[in-house]
Amino acid sequence: MRSSKLEVQKSKRKPQASRLKPKRIAIVTGTRAEFGLLQTVMRAVDEHRALSLHVIAAGMHLVNDTQKDIRAAGFDIMARVRMQKSDETGRSADVQAVSRGIAGFGKAFDKIKPDMIVVLGDRIEVMAAALAAQVGGYRIAHMHGGDRAEGVADEAMRHAISKLAHLHLSATQQSRQRLIRLGEDWQHTICVGSPAMDGLRDVQPADDAPEVIVLQHPVGSSDAVEKKWMTGTLHATRKFKPLVMAPNHDPGSKGVRAALRGTKSKVTTHLNRADWLQQLAGAKVIVGNSSAGLIEAAALKTACVNVGPRQNGREKPAHVIDCDYGERNVRAAIEQAMKLNLSRSRHPYGNGQTGQRVAELLATLDLNAIPLRKRNTY
Repeated sequence: MRSSKLEVQKSKRKPQASRLKPKRIAIVTGTRAEFGLLQTVMRAVDEHRALSLHVIAAGMHLVNDTQKDIRAAGFDIMARVRMQKSDETGRSADVQAVSRGIAGFGKAFDKIKPDMIVVLGDRIEVMAAALAAQVGGYRIAHMHGGDRAEGVADEAMRHAISKLAHLHLSATQQSRQRLIRLGEDWQHTICVGSPAMDGLRDVQPADDAPEVIVLQHPVGSSDAVEKKWMTGTLHATRKFKPLVMAPNHDPGSKGVRAALRGTKSKVTTHLNRADWLQQLAGAKVIVGNSSAGLIEAAALKTACVNVGPRQNGREKPAHVIDCDYGERNVRAAIEQAMKLNLSRSRHPYGNGQTGQRVAELLATLDLNAIPLRKRNTY
């Protein structure tokens, strides 16, 4: 009787994952900043025996050659999708880039044949990938969906991507509830935290970190206006001899870069994520409109002066001081931020285990049971 009972118990066990064909997980990255966030997810997927990682490099990686960061991190690039051209900027250029991206991602997906495509955020690379996947009949997992952030067209594209996606991996509970109110299936809407939080507990401040970091992206205004706004921020921070980071490629970036050419402050085009986090951890304040000021800075106990409307609507911990553009406004906000007590500041973005949690979900969920055909829940 004992042996027969044991045989029954064995027959009920699930097959070992190593005996099953690994699920093919394609992860799309289009920018250096986004890749920095996705690294822990990629690593966890790559190390999971039930998953097979397929990295697709697209967009600005191929313009600025930051695809070398992907290779340096130890990941193979399985496909490349060219979208932007180095000599094109502005909204019309982005429209053309999206069209090239849809076609390129379609070919990449048909080559890889992924069981799930993972995208993060709201940029045009993500929009192109999501459109190609939805039309091509591939399932999409969207990270950081449900957030609110005004940006250039960030909020519209983020929610559009969410409506194209099949699995939602939100950064906060508030974002999860927003997705459900958008009509997404609650069973396939899971709060995993932000991958930006992964590994921050081990970050040590850089010895050469400045008091102030400036990272201000354009918000789609004219180049003249963007230059004026950036100049005001630079004047407000110059006495701190800040580390100034170059902006992204969004419309208006020419104006921001024109202001940077006129500053005596140190301007850095690119830092790898490890160096960036060490600089951020050592600074007292980050000034500008990057999401890093709201997410990573909160965990690293660095105050944030959030300039302008780009992050309007995003959940903001107590370490954030909002202000309008202009030298006087920014200077006053910096003085206020310098006085903040950050020892007990909290944030809603998870506990630093997002990469592992995403990999485990992808490994254990029956991905084929997630309907390809979308249907609003109301």
